[in-house]
Amino acid sequence: MKPLIAIVVPAYNEMKNIPALVEKLDEVLENSKYEFRYVFVDDGSKDGTAFTLKALAEKHRKVFYILLSRNFGKDEALKAGVDACHDAVAVITMDADLQHPPRLIPEMIANWEEGNDIVYAYRKEANPHTSFAHKIYSKWFYKLANMLSEVQLEQGISDFRLMDKKVVDNLISIEESGLFLRGLVKWVGYEQKGIEYMPDERFSGDTAYSKIALLKLAIKGMTAFSVKPLYLAVFLGFFFSLASLLYIPYVIISLIMKFSVSGWPSIICTIVFLGGLQLIILGIIGIYIGKIFIEVKGRPQYIIKTSNLDIQQKL
Repeated sequence: MKPLIAIVVPAYNEMKNIPALVEKLDEVLENSKYEFRYVFVDDGSKDGTAFTLKALAEKHRKVFYILLSRNFGKDEALKAGVDACHDAVAVITMDADLQHPPRLIPEMIANWEEGNDIVYAYRKEANPHTSFAHKIYSKWFYKLANMLSEVQLEQGISDFRLMDKKVVDNLISIEESGLFLRGLVKWVGYEQKGIEYMPDERFSGDTAYSKIALLKLAIKGMTAFSVKPLYLAVFLGFFFSLASLLYIPYVIISLIMKFSVSGWPSIICTIVFLGGLQLIILGIIGIYIGKIFIEVKGRPQYIIKTSNLDIQQKL
């Protein structure tokens, strides 16, 4: 019996992409010495993704599906798929839009067989299939994440990766809310190797990541593994408190020389600036308090509506 490798694919409104991805996977993995299972996790899609998955599963023995009760987010959908693959010797995660090229999977497996526990793909160059604004957002996301987090991420690291069973077992045991899997996979350690790749063009449809979604992802990544933003807030407070002392000589001189201190414009600008700074600091503190609030509730990371896999959902 061949060893089993599971391929986990989160899907949100990917009805047209899934059949093409299955066809590509079959083509690339046809003569492999491993048995493969394609586990698609429908993250509350609004199109016919669930119907497509059910139809594919009926005629394709490798296709399995997990339908979540609503849209929980990409990382939660990935976690649901990984949790269901505890019996595999390795798990591969990838996107459904074919930007993660299936032809890279044999190379990942070869590097895993050499002793690497995690083999991940990353972009050394900007994605040529995205807008200029998206390239800028992506570049600064990784710069800020690395500056404010204890976990260091390569520029352009993706969710296209292979993980050994022992890594998967560790990820399954993690029950925290607000998942950021790119950081978690780095955090667990083990032998890791990166493979440089260039994304293919999206097969169909538009990306689900809006600018607001990317901003939320950046904030989640920066606050998931470090309290550095809280220290930054403290340092900013000290800096501007000390800077305000520079006004004292000016006030004293103006009293001695009997000329009036500048009026409303400078006062209003100062109040607005410091008020904005205080709101930023309070916002940073609020994010961490919110994370604690959500974490202590102990709610499940995801809820499964139905699946054709024999799995037991963690509650």
